[in-house]
This record gives sequence, structure tokens and C-alpha cells, in this order.
Amino acid sequence: MARKLSSIAPDWWDYTTLDSDLIAEAAALTPQRLKQLARPGFRIVFYDTLEDFYLAEALEYIEAWKQSTPDNPVGICGPIGPTEQLPLVARLVNSLGLNLGSAHFWGMDEWFDSATGLEVPVTHPLSFERADRELCFNRIDRRLRIPESNLHFPKADTRAYRASWDAGVRCAVMQGGQGDIKHWAFNDPLARRGRWKHEPPPAAEYRKLGTRVVDLHPLTLAQNARTSGGGNITLVPAKAITVGPVETWKAERVSIWHAGMHDNPLGQRLTALMISKGLADSSVPMSLLADHPNVQFNYFRGGIGECSIEMH
Repeated sequence: MARKLSSIAPDWWDYTTLDSDLIAEAAALTPQRLKQLARPGFRIVFYDTLEDFYLAEALEYIEAWKQSTPDNPVGICGPIGPTEQLPLVARLVNSLGLNLGSAHFWGMDEWFDSATGLEVPVTHPLSFERADRELCFNRIDRRLRIPESNLHFPKADTRAYRASWDAGVRCAVMQGGQGDIKHWAFNDPLARRGRWKHEPPPAAEYRKLGTRVVDLHPLTLAQNARTSGGGNITLVPAKAITVGPVETWKAERVSIWHAGMHDNPLGQRLTALMISKGLADSSVPMSLLADHPNVQFNYFRGGIGECSIEMH
């Protein structure tokens, strides 16, 4: 049977093309049943306060970097959405006097400027590198900072970034948020065209994708305007550079943080259900983590919400 057309953007694949019964099953999950979706290789953790949530996220940086030595360098790949953990990371490094001389950091993604064919400059108001630097790295004591050569931000020419993943540095954890379109980083569903016009690419095919320039699903543009641009969608570039599944599978653990501010109650349930059941479908890119050996979903209990009908 042919897959449904998207009810959001008919020229794209996305979660609205899934079987309606699966979506209904996800919507019916209570927080208690959501937590019970954990299985070997898929851990689910709840936090009762946002303070505890973001502190735990910041501590993943510290725990990764504490393992790093000059002979065995260790890094973390971190997101911009969310960002609340970043100042806490800097504060913890300074308080602990943690020397980051051998540590590494990979940014997950960056906007792409179609007019120049390059990544947006760090002066761009929505620049992810700018946010990482201003909220975290520039706040770390100069004597403790990660060397500039150990900071890896994706560029339009992805060769140096991709090579950094094979340069003998262990990625202890890749953090991420989850967008409305169920992506991590900017691994959006693909457009319905060419060989993928009638069926989305198989999970194994999507997993071959490395760091690359991507076209963004319309829902991703709307979300970033809402969360970062005051709703001004004209500010949001239509393309981005994103870390790919190839690099993601080089991370020892993938840690996804659901504060309830980026994806909605249905989305927070749907991807957990699909990962728990081993349902990897590229129309829901986050579900591909069903095949990763070490995934952790972190939820702020107050942000899980309900999928009930309520008019506003």
C-alpha cells in the first residue's frame, strides 16, 4: 500500500505519513508507560525540575572531558537546541579548575547561506558557533580552555570536519534535542523526489549520510523562527550543514534532551515508542536511533504534557 501524503508538506516525507494506528498508540502513552519503553541499549531518565535537567546535561560535558588525556583525547558533540546547559558547562569547568587542554568539542550543525555558498559567518544573529562561543567557550578561564584546534564546527566544505571524527579522538557522547520534525541536529526527512518519491529511503540508506548541506523541511524553518527568531521566518536560512548518521554512529552514546520546549507531547512519545519497538523509519529520522547500541532519552517531567484535545 502506498504511503500517505504528508499533511504538513506534501512534497516531503515526515511523521504524518506513518500508519495512523502507530501515531494513536504514541498519543495514548502516559508518562509512566513512556518510561517503561526503556530496553537494553535504550535508557529513559526523568528529571523533576529544569534545574536538575540542565545540570545533568551540563555534567555530560564534564564527565566526557574528565576522561581526556593527551594520549587518549576525548570529546563531546553538542547541540544548540537546547542552550541552557552551556553557561553551566563553563561555570563547572571554572569551579572545578578542569584543564581542557586535550579535550575536544564538535558542534552539531550550522546554517548555510545559499547566496554565498558558505556557512553563515559567526556574526550572523542565528549562528550556532556564535552561540557556543558566547554562552560557553568564551566564559571559560583562558588557562583552562579547549585549544582552538580542538573545536570543530561544521563548515560548507565538510572535509576537515568529517576528518576530525577519524583523527584518533573518542566521542564519548553526542547530545541532541528533538525538533518538531523529529530530527537530531538537522537530519530532517528527505523531500519526495527522484528515487524517494513514492517511498522514503530505507533506514540503512539514510544511515550512509555523513556531514552534509541539507534542505530543511518547512516545519523546521517554522520551528526555528518560533524558538530563536521571535517568529520571523524570513531570518531563517532554508539550508543548513549537519552532522550525519555516519558521525553519530561513531559516538559511544547518543543522549537526547526533551525539555518540552522544542518538540511537542506527541513527538516526545512517538520517537521513544519507535526506538523501543525497533521501528526505524527515515520519515522520522530520530527513530533511526533504534539501531544505535547506546541511546538515552532525558525528559523534564513537567514538559512531557498530554496529547488530549484542548481548544485555545
